[in-house]
Amino acid sequence: MTDVVVSPGSRSQALALAAVALERAGGISVHVRLDERTAGFFALGLAVESGRPAAVVTTSGTAVANLHPAVLEAHHSGVPMIVVSADRPAELRGIGSNQTTVQPGMFGSAVDFVRDVQAPSTHGVDDDVRATVRALVREAVAAAAGHAGQPGPVQLDLAFREPLSAGLDGVEGVPDDEVDREYALRRTAAALPAAELAPDDEPATVVIAGHDAGVDAERIAWELGAPLLAEVSSGARFGRNAVAAYRDLLRDESFGGRVRRAVVLGHPTLSREVPALLQRADVETIVVRGAGADVYDPARASRPSASTQVVSDVRVTGPTGPAHRAWVGRWVAASRSLLGGGDAGPDLDAKRSADRAERNRFLKDEVALRRRPVDRAMLAEAVWGATWPHDRLVFGASQIIREADMTVPGKKIRVHANRGLAGIDGTISTALGIATALEAAAGTVGTTRVVVGDLTFLHDLGGSRHRDRGTPPSAPGRRRERRRRRDLPRTRGRRDHGTRGHAADDDDAAARRRRARRDRARVGVPARGDVGGTWSAC
Repeated sequence: MTDVVVSPGSRSQALALAAVALERAGGISVHVRLDERTAGFFALGLAVESGRPAAVVTTSGTAVANLHPAVLEAHHSGVPMIVVSADRPAELRGIGSNQTTVQPGMFGSAVDFVRDVQAPSTHGVDDDVRATVRALVREAVAAAAGHAGQPGPVQLDLAFREPLSAGLDGVEGVPDDEVDREYALRRTAAALPAAELAPDDEPATVVIAGHDAGVDAERIAWELGAPLLAEVSSGARFGRNAVAAYRDLLRDESFGGRVRRAVVLGHPTLSREVPALLQRADVETIVVRGAGADVYDPARASRPSASTQVVSDVRVTGPTGPAHRAWVGRWVAASRSLLGGGDAGPDLDAKRSADRAERNRFLKDEVALRRRPVDRAMLAEAVWGATWPHDRLVFGASQIIREADMTVPGKKIRVHANRGLAGIDGTISTALGIATALEAAAGTVGTTRVVVGDLTFLHDLGGSRHRDRGTPPSAPGRRRERRRRRDLPRTRGRRDHGTRGHAADDDDAAARRRRARRDRARVGVPARGDVGGTWSAC
């Protein structure tokens, strides 16, 4: 785990200060978000891009409940997340104490892994306690990443008694050679068997790629000799088998009516034609288990006894032939015909024509093209055309992504929308999390573009005004700071009998106080007293 999102609060101040100290030691990155709802979706975006859970630190009470929309989205889309909620100690629960409610299990069935950790005792922290904490953290990361079940959100509810914080000295990062970078990566469907499928004798198979299907869908479609009906946020809308105008073709009896087998990956949510196909009794359905909480199986809505085969992967056995290539070619050609070629380029011959009337027609056509009102489809096509494989594209989960799904051609780019529950809240914060993780990844220089409607924008207006406060400087900035400090005159006290001078001790103490004040200011903890000072709140 590399990222911690902090929403400042009184009860969680020890967690926030510990996170900043660990960041200074080079272990993690800390991101401050004042509003818990935007913090939750920002953490969601970090995990979507990195594939690792991000921790969200909140204070007690309604602050925890504000994470619920992001937790539900993470649960239904299978995105790892660790909720670290600060809480009152056990003796203050159930007696009407201020800002106290039942926080463990607050998210209900959306969180399978919940640990209620009691407040530390007055005896301090010994090696046994440290070992217990390490084991708990490792267990939480494993649960979030899907080691033994589906990936998704987990909750660590940590109680604290006053004093709520103190100074931290000597925090050290974990050496790189001791970090298991694969441990926190999201994984899915390890316990299910893989299906072995052969290309059908008479081609009638399609591969359907819903949200978060991944590139495996393109491979399976190619090996089966099947059209690839890929949604825009599937991660598989590319390749020689891609069919962008799949909705119209599924409604056509000469195309959709001939389908007898469907292989489904991801979570298809953008059309009614796909579930209608899978509900047909004459269509065999094989579903590759995705990361989300529920198995995608729309056939059970109309046929409760339907036997959908759920597998972890599809391995194709046997070659394809000319009939399969013809089957795919018909779908691809029809799709391209339906989409059209887009706007034709300007007629330069007419522009240079000696005929004045022809030149005037050219100018009128150009003026009409530029005056054409901008609609959703035009906007989606323009942004799609400007996006490259190293970029990221985020759509709002309402009408704009459906317009894109109906109009844009195949292209291998990373597209995201919050399609777990398809809510419009938190879209901008999710995109900011994706952009932050993309920027932090080594060797990536892509741009994250966000396309949303006005209501989606207003729902997350607070997220658009957030940025990390006090973000540590870049590597060149740190080098400049070291050179500046090296050139400053140094004040040394007199050293007698091998002891440090008083002036040097005073300088170190002042530096510690300044660092403590900066840490507290960054995560919203009021500075009161020196490094060891504490404060309490209601």
